[in-house]
Order: sequence, then structure tokens, then C-alpha cells
Amino acid sequence: MSLTRADLESSRLHNMISQSGLGMQLLSESQLQESIRLTLNSHKPSSDVWLFAYGSLIWNPVFKFTERRVGTVYGWHRRFCLRAPVGRGTPENPGLVLGLDCGGSCRGVVYRIAEKDVSSELSLLWRREMVIGSYIPKWVKVVDGSNEVCAITFVINRHHPDYAGKMPFESTVNIIATAEGELGSSAEYLMQTVKGLETVGIEDKQLLRLRSSVLEQQQNN
Repeated sequence: MSLTRADLESSRLHNMISQSGLGMQLLSESQLQESIRLTLNSHKPSSDVWLFAYGSLIWNPVFKFTERRVGTVYGWHRRFCLRAPVGRGTPENPGLVLGLDCGGSCRGVVYRIAEKDVSSELSLLWRREMVIGSYIPKWVKVVDGSNEVCAITFVINRHHPDYAGKMPFESTVNIIATAEGELGSSAEYLMQTVKGLETVGIEDKQLLRLRSSVLEQQQNN
């Protein structure tokens, strides 16, 4: 299963984490709103907002948008670098989910959120991506052919205790192949991401290699 709009509106994710017994530091609604306010400080008031997605927001956006394009961000790359002790794993067997880490480039999807929806939709996004502070909201330049837009994205917080860094490939495969939590398995998350990227014409060779190795390990066990 995946998070739904209703889950975020009802704070299901927040409650799931708070009830995990892991003692994770959760941001309050007022802290999330302050983060949104600070992020929008450099943005022109009363205007549309663009959002760059590189993982689950491609295949499960849940927020309202009026336009979608494929674009590239430079200086950042997609990587399974965030441990998930809840959601896509357990405290005993934490899963892995994607983050945008320093270096390289990343092709993804950039969405335009209409000005009238910015407040409600960013609130949903912050409840989903920022609840434990594992990501940092950042404005990036997204290149789409000869066009460029400035968009918000969520880059990995390298100082967060669940940041996994650059793990050996075999370790990444083993974790993704075996971890499962309340929101489903890390393998399902990987498969859905590859499928979502393929739907918009993006081929991520590293994720395709991961998918092949994860499926092989699961078939052999």
C-alpha cells in the first residue's frame, strides 16, 4: 500500500511514527508551517510553485497540480540513502528509501502547483516529506530542454541519524529485498519507482540494476 491524501490530512504518518516506540523527533504542525514560510521567503508572492520529484512523488504524488514535465537537476543524484525503520521497514530490519544526494545529475518530474492550491498542497507535502526532518527543502533549477524553472525539492539531510550514505551495492540489495513495514516493502517502493520513471520516459540504469538484483535475490530465497 502507499500513503493517500486522506492519510496525510488525518496525520496518519505522524501517528505511525510517534507510536513506533523509536523516540524519533517529530516536527509539529507549527514547525512544518514555519518551514514552509521560510522556504517561500525567496519566492514571488501570489504565484504558482513548481516542485521537483525524483522518487515516490512521481508514482504517488497525492497533491493537486496543473502541469507536469520531465526535467533534469544538476548537482544532485537519486540514491537509496535513507533508512526506513517504519513505513518501508521495521526497527529490527530497517528498509531504504530514496533521497537526493550531492553530486551528479537527476532526471525526474517537475509539477506546477497553482497559486490557489499552494497553501493546502505544500502543507500535505511537508507532512509527508518533512515530518522527521530527514529531508531539507531546497530550491533547484530544473532544465527541460531549452526551458528552466526554479522548483522546490527535498534533498537528503546528511546530518539526520537515518542517513545511510553510500552503501555497498550488495548491502543495498539485501536491505531492499528483505525489508517490509506498515506501508509495504522497500522492494515494492523500488519497483513502483522504476515503473513510474518508465511511464514518463526516464531510464535510470542504477535503479534498473538494483531491481534486477533484488528480484534475483528474492527468487533465490
